[in-house]
Amino acid sequence: MVKKILIGLLFLLFLAVLELNKNSLWGWGAFIALSVGYFLWRGQLIKTQAPAAGRAGVFIAWVLLFAVILLLSWPPTRRVPAVSAKKPQETAVITLEKGQVSGVLTEDGAVAVYAGIPYAKAPVGELRWKAPQDPEPWEGVLKADSFAPMSMQPTNLPIYDSLAQIIGYHDYEIRLDDNWVPPVSEDSLYVNVWQPAGAKEGEKLPVLVYIHGGSLQTGQPWYQDYNGETLARNGVIVVNMGYRLGVFGYLALDELAAEDENGSTGNYGLLDQIKALEWVRDNIAVFGGDPDNVTLAGESAGAAAVSAICTSPLAKGLFRRAVMESSTVASPEPPHSFRLFDEALKSGQKLLQRYEAASVKDLRELPAEKLVGEADTQHHMTVDGYALAELPYEAYKAGRINGEALLHGFNREESAPFIIFSHAKLKNYEQRVRGLFKEYADEVLALLPASTDEEADRNWADIFSAAYFTYPHYCLTRLAAANGIPVYEYWFTKDNGRLGTWHSGEEVYLYGNIPDNSRLFGARDYGLSDQMVGYYVNFIRTGDPNGEGLPRWETAADGKTVQELGETVAPAEDPFLKLYEIFDKMQGFTP
Repeated sequence: MVKKILIGLLFLLFLAVLELNKNSLWGWGAFIALSVGYFLWRGQLIKTQAPAAGRAGVFIAWVLLFAVILLLSWPPTRRVPAVSAKKPQETAVITLEKGQVSGVLTEDGAVAVYAGIPYAKAPVGELRWKAPQDPEPWEGVLKADSFAPMSMQPTNLPIYDSLAQIIGYHDYEIRLDDNWVPPVSEDSLYVNVWQPAGAKEGEKLPVLVYIHGGSLQTGQPWYQDYNGETLARNGVIVVNMGYRLGVFGYLALDELAAEDENGSTGNYGLLDQIKALEWVRDNIAVFGGDPDNVTLAGESAGAAAVSAICTSPLAKGLFRRAVMESSTVASPEPPHSFRLFDEALKSGQKLLQRYEAASVKDLRELPAEKLVGEADTQHHMTVDGYALAELPYEAYKAGRINGEALLHGFNREESAPFIIFSHAKLKNYEQRVRGLFKEYADEVLALLPASTDEEADRNWADIFSAAYFTYPHYCLTRLAAANGIPVYEYWFTKDNGRLGTWHSGEEVYLYGNIPDNSRLFGARDYGLSDQMVGYYVNFIRTGDPNGEGLPRWETAADGKTVQELGETVAPAEDPFLKLYEIFDKMQGFTP
């Protein structure tokens, strides 16, 4: 009886592997048929009292054949549809600078989506590690009904991503129509547009351009949390883009700088983002958008990119205001997504040596799959003298800022996903603090003493959040306000059954994408999302989030007061102000 139960559990485990790994449906059928045959054969062997070795051999064959089926039915690659409707209606054909394009409508017909429109040539071959080039015109009508491949990046086994969805997001669904995986490619420089259906050229609707996060190593434009449908339903045209990541976007070499007419290297992903903004300037009016009323937004590394673009001379005049969620590079020593030019060049030279490459030519001849593992070593913007002429902090300090209004902020538990496997304990808390704060460690230990593992863990989580995410926002607020730019800073504190107040947890609220019937969110979550969307749409339209029916959101002058977005929506004191005083001294901040 025990053996039967164990075999039954193993059968269910194998089915779970096929589901979580997104294997083709024929693999399910083949495995079920195999299992039926195995169970019948095993039963016959037991009935005839066959030797145990025979039963064991049949069991081993069942397991091995499952492995064969698992490999042969590996999920195919398929582009992600632009809308969830099974057979979406096509939009009318519109004419852009480089050719004609048609999109698809959402199931309710309220939003038109145009996915996978090229804004630059594929950066492959000789164009790998070159500034983005204008795309070639195309013949006929481009069917923009699915998203282009995600940019080249390290990928996980499908089962790993499914388990992450279960453990991190708690919203995994068993479905029969998702037995495939999205493609990955160097050919990823495409924009996607969400348009209020029926919008016509000349309407001058406000435009939001969004840059996805992912540490400048990973990420894709089609993720549901920041899908543009809800904002489009509120009269905003939303655009996002793929851009080069990791080694393909941020490798810096003297040889690359020498071959570039502007002497630039190390910022190819940043140049892609600016190129997409230029595409918006040149094409968005056809969709009914106003090229003179563009807001640039991003989250995490995307927000770091936005804060850098706010200081780039190349982006002047391409947008009017900016939104930064959970990151900036406005502090004197940006904590992530950024490095000094000398560091970038040294890192690039080490990469050449690792691959025994004599020149960039050798690197360009390597397949992308061989280089993609370098994402962790090459994912930092830098001051190249062209895309970024100076340290962003210095540009903000001098008032050289693209953007007439800023909205930005952070979440209560930014550090949670980053320390999930490295929680502090009392025995290592002081060591960690001293490693980060050096000669200022005694001040931090006096401010945040710990006498238990729980206190050490909580304090370290707060320190990590402040060091890597929230302190740069404090810098940004003070620098922008000192230059007369209206700044609206938030603090997201709403818990829920999903990511809660972890890093990126605010996105599903801000973009109005909480699932309608989710059991992970309650009435207050939907109400808060409505308020946040209201603030967001107002800011995108006018540069001021305030409007009828919304609690007043005051501009931030000194960074000490932020707008709490949670169970209540009201002004609150930034929780890390005492830590910020120490960071100011460490980094030499002056407004």
